[in-house]
This record gives sequence, structure tokens and C-alpha cells, in this order.
Amino acid sequence: MNTSPIILLGGQRCGTTALAYALNLAFHDVGGHFTVNGKLPYLLHRWLTREDLADRHLRADEILHALDRRPPDGAGVDRWRARVEDSLRAVAREVAEGTAGDDPVALARRILTESGQDLPHWGDKYNEYLLHLPWLDAVLPQARYVLLVRHPEEAARSMLRWTGDRPWLPVTRESALAKWTAWNAHGLDLVERIPRERLLVIEYQALCRGEETGRLSEFTGLDLTQALRGLSPRNPAAADGDLPQATANVWHALRDLASPAHAADLPALATTTP
Repeated sequence: MNTSPIILLGGQRCGTTALAYALNLAFHDVGGHFTVNGKLPYLLHRWLTREDLADRHLRADEILHALDRRPPDGAGVDRWRARVEDSLRAVAREVAEGTAGDDPVALARRILTESGQDLPHWGDKYNEYLLHLPWLDAVLPQARYVLLVRHPEEAARSMLRWTGDRPWLPVTRESALAKWTAWNAHGLDLVERIPRERLLVIEYQALCRGEETGRLSEFTGLDLTQALRGLSPRNPAAADGDLPQATANVWHALRDLASPAHAADLPALATTTP
């Protein structure tokens, strides 16, 4: 059984949250845990630096506060949150005492690993992970990645309908498409960095039609038939239409990568090292 973590990647409004909840229930049913919007790696990337270690000052309290501001979700999340706090507090004390070493990547790996310790399956989803892939791959060198891609027009329309306190949200179609392009271009970097046995690219509409259930089940090592049954698109599929050229280029490349036939033809790349 492969116990390496599953990291769900995807841009905003691309269906990752719905898929994350499905994975959470499937993992929970077998004694594992998949965190919905865990964001712990995102916070460690910003708060656990070599300078922090040199100054003996890991702000575990700030990381915990940020976790709780928009709390992670899903079945079993309270137990996950408790494990995270235990690990953060222990590492922060070691940093203050000067016994934690000077490698922030190694410490981030320790914290993340301890948060999923002794679980048969564990994983996480947070959109911003897509922006820090080299760091994330160094911290979790055996992680498996599911990249969920959605037509840029569909994602842009969803961004413009989004409500709530989100000052970073685009307010025009042009800016929404530009943001989709910037974020999803990082997904193309995965093909160069990640060996094919650690990467699965799937397309949102195909996922909702049930066409990716088999591949996703095989990749995760879990039968996801029941968990994925409730997924359905809220809006009709978009046609390519008049996309900006840069956006179209990224979309067409990702759509090709999501094709099962294309995935079978990908060369096996050398495994990355931490």
C-alpha cells in the first residue's frame, strides 16, 4: 500500500473544494484523513524560514491563528488540528532552544509528516499550493499530485460570481482569465518536475461525468466510486470561444495532459530529490 500523501492541486474555482470533500470522506472511511483547505504547507512556506531559525523564533502561535481564521474542514479535522498544534509547539520550543537545526525544509517535512503520522492515507488541498511547487516537492519528495483543471471561461465566470470578503478577487473577465493563466501555468511545470507515477491530471467536466473515477481510484489506492457519485457541474461546459492566446495555450496543453491516452504516452521521469 502506498502511504505517500495525496496533494490536490488546482486554480481557484476549478472544482478542487468539491473533490476535496469527496476525498475527505473516502479517506475517513478507511481510517485516514484528507484535509479540506488545510493550508499548513502554505503557512510554513511563509513562516518557517532560515532567518527564523537563525533568530530562534518560530511563530507557531501566528501559524495556528492563521489556520483558525478560516478553519480547515472535513471529517476528522479536529484530530488533525490537534496533531498539527502538538508538532508546531514542539518544533517551536526546539527552535528557541537551538536544537532544531538550521534546515527549514527538513523541519517543514517533519511537521507535515507528524500531522499525518500513522495514517494509512493522508492528504490535503489548498489552491495556493500550486504557487509553491518547487518548495512543496522538496518538503514532500514522495507526494503524489492530482491536478484538477477546468476550462478557463468556466473558472472566470465562477470567480466573478464569487462573494464574500475576498479583496484579491478579480472583478473583470480579462483579469479573471489572466489570473487563471498565471496560476495554471504552474501546473505545466509539474510535467517537468514530477515522474508520471506521482502525477495525475484530470479535467473537471470529465470528473463530473464519472469518466475519471477509475483513474483517480487507481491513483489513490481507494475505491472512490461512491465518494465521487455526487459530483456534478453547476453550469454547462464552456466552448473555447475567444480566449486570449496565452490562456488558450495553457488550457490546450493542460487539456491534452488530462487525456488518458496522452497520460499513457508520458515518459517516466527521474524521481526528484529533496
